Amino acid sequence: MIVRITGIVLEAREDSCVLDRDGIGYEILLSGHTAGELLAAKGQEVTLLTLEYYEGSSAGGNLIPRIIGFLREEERAFFGQFIKVKGMGMRRAIKALDMPPGRIAAAIEAGDANTLAKLPGVGKRVAQQIIAELKGKVGEFALGSVPEGEASAPAVEMWTPEMRDALQVLVALGERHADAQRWLERARQLHPDTAGCDEWIRRAYQVRSTTAG
Repeated sequence: MIVRITGIVLEAREDSCVLDRDGIGYEILLSGHTAGELLAAKGQEVTLLTLEYYEGSSAGGNLIPRIIGFLREEERAFFGQFIKVKGMGMRRAIKALDMPPGRIAAAIEAGDANTLAKLPGVGKRVAQQIIAELKGKVGEFALGSVPEGEASAPAVEMWTPEMRDALQVLVALGERHADAQRWLERARQLHPDTAGCDEWIRRAYQVRSTTAG
């Protein structure tokens, strides 16, 4: 089983990346939160902690190996707990982790179904199921929670205060944190000389319009 891989980020997408290791490109599935962080690392060497699983039906001989990547050990460990929820499954869990795992864990421990219901593919019923099965079991992960509206560490190091302000405004306007962060990071790559919070918001929505669909 592959548990760790280091390579150059060739491509960073909304739900996966391609990592070049010794001339071989590995497709690695990512949560929305991790994908947002890796946008800032495109072209750089990174180390991902990984899990492997097989997707498909063994009856039809259609099993496809998949690799899921995480930037931190606590995120991989939290994922291992998250997929224990009845009916969750690998793909659903990956899609749902659209905000920092620490914040999700904090919501679980607080019984905050409203926050959990905002996760992609979750909703109120599944949020209650998550709380029922995991409350009291994920408190150790909640200690590293990142408040909504704050960018992840790799992005913060390179973002201007105006970009961070723009992220907070976009989230306040109802945009998903991971989406807003991704749009702003792409805008930074395309238009690094942009100045002012309002202009960064405009650039972010330009990126959204060009990547829609």
